[in-house]
Amino acid sequence: MKPSRAAPRRQLPGSPFNVPQPTPVIEHYAVQDQVTHDKYGLGVVIGVDGNDGEGALLIDFGPHKAWITIPCAKLFKL
Repeated sequence: MKPSRAAPRRQLPGSPFNVPQPTPVIEHYAVQDQVTHDKYGLGVVIGVDGNDGEGALLIDFGPHKAWITIPCAKLFKL
């Protein structure tokens, strides 16, 4: 005997789970902007390579400098 399969649940039009995902905000960075990174901490942008939402940033985190490609989920502009 085969077990019966449950029918897929249908989402109602007024369902709170049927909300469209918000579009991500594209951050524009400039030299001397303060940023924070989940791994590296507080830093200052000292170089920008491409600023149309894609590219890379050279950030001075104090003891070291790092190139961070953008968009980066761990990088936040202050």
